[in-house]
Amino acid sequence: MIKSDLHLDRDGEVDEIRTVDRARSGDRDAQEVLVRRYGADVYAVALRILGDRDQAADAAQDAMINALNGLGRFRGEASFRTWILRIAANSAKSVGRRGWRKREVALTTADNVVAATQDPESRALLRDEAARAGRLLERLPPKQRMAVHLRINQGLSFAEAGEVMDCTEGAARVNYHLGIKRLRELLT
Repeated sequence: MIKSDLHLDRDGEVDEIRTVDRARSGDRDAQEVLVRRYGADVYAVALRILGDRDQAADAAQDAMINALNGLGRFRGEASFRTWILRIAANSAKSVGRRGWRKREVALTTADNVVAATQDPESRALLRDEAARAGRLLERLPPKQRMAVHLRINQGLSFAEAGEVMDCTEGAARVNYHLGIKRLRELLT
C-alpha cells in the first residue's frame, strides 16, 4: 500500500512536506499520492475558469504534469495546494487563450446540499435554488466568479485565493465580496 511507505502525520494523514520531497526525488508512489489528493481540486479550478468539462480535463492534466515536472521550483513559501491550484489556473487560462469555445456547464453540487434535508419539498426547493445560483455564478465577471469559487467550493483563505488568482489578498477579498453581492442581486 502506498501510504505505508510514506510518512504519516499525527492524524494518520500523509505528511504533505515529506510527500512533496519524496515526489521531488522521483518517488512514483509519492507523485501518485499528490495526484490523488489534489486532482479533483485542480480539475474544479479549471472547470470554473473554462466552463467546459473536456477543456477542464485537458487543463487539469496539463497542470498536474507541469506541477510534477516542476516540483524542483516549489519553494514552500505557500502550501503545496495553493501552488498547484495556481498552476491549474494558469493552465486553464492557457487553454482558454487557445481560442477554444467556452460553454456553460451546470453545477452538480446541488445534490450535496439537498442530501442534508429530509423534507422532500424542502429538498426540491434547495435543489432548484442551488442550480439557479450555479447558473447565475456563470454570469459573474471572471475574477469575481473565480474568487467566489475558490472561497466557497475550494475553501481557500483570501490570501490563498489571491495567490491562485495572481493578485493580492485584498483584491481577492474585493472580488469575492463583489461577486457575492452581485449573486444576491441576481437571486432576488
